Amino acid sequence: MQLRDYQSEAIEATYQWFADGKGNPLIVAPTGAGKSVILSEFIRRAITDYEGTRIICATHVKELIAQNCAALTRLWPQAPVGIYSAGLGRRQMGRQITFVGIQSVAKKAAQFGYVDLLIVDECHLIPRSGGTQYQRFIDGLKETNPDLKVVGLTATPFRLDSGRLDAGDGAIFDGIAYDIPIPLLVNRGYLSPLISKRPDTVMDTAGLHTRAGEFIDKEMDEKFNTESVTRAAVGEIIHLGQDRKSWLLFCISVDHAMAVRDELRAKGIAAECVTGATDKGERARILADFKAGHIRAVTNVNVLTTGFDAPATDLLAFLRPTQSLGLYMQMAGRAMRVADSKDNGLVLDFAGNVARHGPVDAVNVTDAGPKSKGDGEPGEAPSKTCPECQSILWIAARECTDCGFVFPEPEPKIERTASTDAIMNMTAHEEWLPVTDFAVTKHNPRDGRPVSLRVEYLVNGKVIKEWVCLDHTGFPRQKAVQWWHQNAGTTPPDSVDDAIQRQGEIRVPDEVVVRKEGKFQKITRARGGELRGAA
Repeated sequence: MQLRDYQSEAIEATYQWFADGKGNPLIVAPTGAGKSVILSEFIRRAITDYEGTRIICATHVKELIAQNCAALTRLWPQAPVGIYSAGLGRRQMGRQITFVGIQSVAKKAAQFGYVDLLIVDECHLIPRSGGTQYQRFIDGLKETNPDLKVVGLTATPFRLDSGRLDAGDGAIFDGIAYDIPIPLLVNRGYLSPLISKRPDTVMDTAGLHTRAGEFIDKEMDEKFNTESVTRAAVGEIIHLGQDRKSWLLFCISVDHAMAVRDELRAKGIAAECVTGATDKGERARILADFKAGHIRAVTNVNVLTTGFDAPATDLLAFLRPTQSLGLYMQMAGRAMRVADSKDNGLVLDFAGNVARHGPVDAVNVTDAGPKSKGDGEPGEAPSKTCPECQSILWIAARECTDCGFVFPEPEPKIERTASTDAIMNMTAHEEWLPVTDFAVTKHNPRDGRPVSLRVEYLVNGKVIKEWVCLDHTGFPRQKAVQWWHQNAGTTPPDSVDDAIQRQGEIRVPDEVVVRKEGKFQKITRARGGELRGAA
């Protein structure tokens, strides 16, 4: 199998992560990036390059277990592989590679003996709290091998309560080894772009309370599961989605999902409902008919998110507010698969989720852990992430201690109204602005940390800065290489000093698109321009 370049880079970056003596890495791969291919080739190399290596790949649903195992055997038919999953009716042990359901093995770590590597697919589903099935399994494996390595794969490197997977006390993962950017996959045709339209019906979350970092379902249901709201929303979905063939709707509760389904049917739309209580056979029938185009719309409640793929889906309706960045990203990903006769996926956000979390290719990541419970028990120290190199920093830090990025002054809080934001930055309206000056300098952080390349653009009288971390390793280095490819198109320098010497290879753009990502102004696209000439 011929791997795509970024798939090979993800594998190499993960091996380099271990070679650098770091801890447990994350590989971030959006829906449609070919995560199962990355996983399969990583496993094949581990077994063939390091004879005797024993690997377990864990996930939470039987469909993913079967898919991942099938992907490996397609890539490597002779793979010494087994499956341990009650849902699949297989309990194989003693193989070098075992795909497992975490529910089936959480208390059986000792039976697997010595394991070198645990790979967790869809690892954003690992809860923050201790004592989970994953944590018990990991602790059990470490009793036999204290040096166990854990690799996480996910499209969303934050838990469903929005906390980063590599932040906070007790975090299993230590950082991102490789992150495949959504715009790269869209530009190369591997993902479908998303567009959004603003509906008139708005779910106002004012007055709702939260529990464990999420809006309380009962309160949402009481406020939004009403005949008037459902009728208005369905009317807009039918109007705005009249040229769309495959609709997926995310609802608050079982009653809400059924009410939306019934309203769709009343308007002549072929619709079904899937919830956690739906009979397995009935669920399989509904989803098969949906994928075949026999059903136009399916409503659901927290079911058709992670692991569900229906590439023809070309309309999403967010009929439930969520404070979970992970859930928001998982919902949006359901329309990002490519399919014949599909130009893009349309997102109708009735719940303000885009305004709350940002575009899917520039989300606002919250790193702070749970607040104090009010009884003197402390929460996790609040933190934030550097937008340039992804370092985790104290919330009050004014400058990144790794790359030197300077955070802007905090802005006053402004109440947001219904979302007019684009679901993807790259599909939003673009305003090209002239670049009147450009400079490249070497930035020396304090305390001997690696230097970075500081790039400054003068746009509309304002300096916009980028930090290019060529002397770093892992994810910051990956981003720096991508920047050089985009702006120079030549072999990336090994260091900032090399880049300074070769700055004549950098094209100074005539125009750029500047977008606000959270609190930051960033250059998202550039065009035109000449080479800088010799330094």
